[in-house]
Amino acid sequence: MLSNKPYLLRAFNEWIVDSACTPIIVFDAMNPRCKIPMDLAENGEIVFNISPSAIRDLKLTNEAVEFKASFSGVIHIISAPINAVLAIYAEENGEGLFFDADEDEAADGAMMNANSLPSFSRETGAGDVAGKNKPFLTLVE
Repeated sequence: MLSNKPYLLRAFNEWIVDSACTPIIVFDAMNPRCKIPMDLAENGEIVFNISPSAIRDLKLTNEAVEFKASFSGVIHIISAPINAVLAIYAEENGEGLFFDADEDEAADGAMMNANSLPSFSRETGAGDVAGKNKPFLTLVE
């Protein structure tokens, strides 16, 4: 399956902007494919305000995040691969989505699918997960 990270990034960005908050994105500045002003990076990370009033031409594709930003009057074209994104959150309250730096490599192949879920018995209302019975939620109409 495709990585869900770019889809989540687009959704969270839209949610933050629609909530009249400031979307902040954090990149792993050490990623060799990042095209960023390195003098603005701190502790291997770089933080950008990606609100529509702060940047231009934001593109959140399945492969990369790209936009134009001005620093000290100089326009920079910022580009980073999706796997370099460490977080997107609202500046005002810190609500958002945070990723581990190693998560992309491990998560792409390790996502859980329906075949790996435990089987549940509708008759008994319980499922057997490693020998333990768990409650089963049923929709009452």
